[in-house]
Amino acid sequence: MDNLKLNVSLLRQRVPNLTSAAKSVGLRPATVSNLCTGKIPVGRAEVRTIAALAALAKCSLDELILRGDRIDMIETGIKPLDLFAPIAKGGTVGLVARPGMGQLVLLGELFHHFKRDGYMTILLKPEGEYPELQDMLDDVEQVAYSIEEVYDVAISTPPGKEMMFAADREHVLTGKIYELQERLQQEGHQHVTTFLVDLKGAVVDEDIPYGPLETLWYFDADLAARHMFPAVNPIYSTSSVLEGAHLDQNHASVQQRAQKLLRRYRELRSLVQVRGLQAIPASETEVYQRGERLEAYLTQPFYIAKAYSGREGERVPLQDTLHDVQAILNGSMDHRDVESLTWIGKIN
Repeated sequence: MDNLKLNVSLLRQRVPNLTSAAKSVGLRPATVSNLCTGKIPVGRAEVRTIAALAALAKCSLDELILRGDRIDMIETGIKPLDLFAPIAKGGTVGLVARPGMGQLVLLGELFHHFKRDGYMTILLKPEGEYPELQDMLDDVEQVAYSIEEVYDVAISTPPGKEMMFAADREHVLTGKIYELQERLQQEGHQHVTTFLVDLKGAVVDEDIPYGPLETLWYFDADLAARHMFPAVNPIYSTSSVLEGAHLDQNHASVQQRAQKLLRRYRELRSLVQVRGLQAIPASETEVYQRGERLEAYLTQPFYIAKAYSGREGERVPLQDTLHDVQAILNGSMDHRDVESLTWIGKIN
């Protein structure tokens, strides 16, 4: 049962407005979104939910449910992404943020890494003026001004070469992004990973941001306000990679333990902010302090932000992230103060 997953690309093609469609047949949009990203494993879903999705997509259950397909992750070297919501190779990533939460800085850092790693990077320029975009243009191989231009660039790229493509929500609303993905798949370009942003911040209030996604990154207003970047919420961000049968078990274990600690830490932090550390039981003080250290460790200096931060960028391999997070969870870092774990790469 662990190797089952939804055919998300088929849902994208067949049911463009999945939020409305789900509601019309009595499904909760949040449940559908969690099934798409793997937060709810297909094997644990209600039969009626899967049957209703198949009816909406006008397909058989065999077409809707994929068995044994490996979901490969793309390692980014960005700690909270690789740990809590990895990129599914060839999938679609949705960034959910209000303006000022750092989504374009994160996207720029990703494209900086991708270009260095030899990927083809393409940006479909959004309408309007966004000065923050300038910081990422140096790491974009091709800036396109229309869907057709993206298609022309993509089909002229050798079929085996990995492509990273970013676009604004305006192109999602028209359905043209999904048409493009389908055309490229038909042309044999299976390895196009798509990043969707909403520069106006409207998707924050939607049930299924952008429609079906393999990876979802929610940005956190509290983290952004405290300048804890990248301000990606470790509780709500998720990815279908985490439910893959081939996921390293150590990764799955560390991710679940870290998420549990941070969830409890956030609850305790609300109390501590109002009434001080003495407001929580002595038995919870250790949980609070380890959560504080872990939250600090998940900050990271970016290469493209060096001019503003004065800090050299850091890239952290996944295995180092897992090792460090495990050390924090197990208490091996209890002697370290929070400041020494903030704005670093791996722990030295």
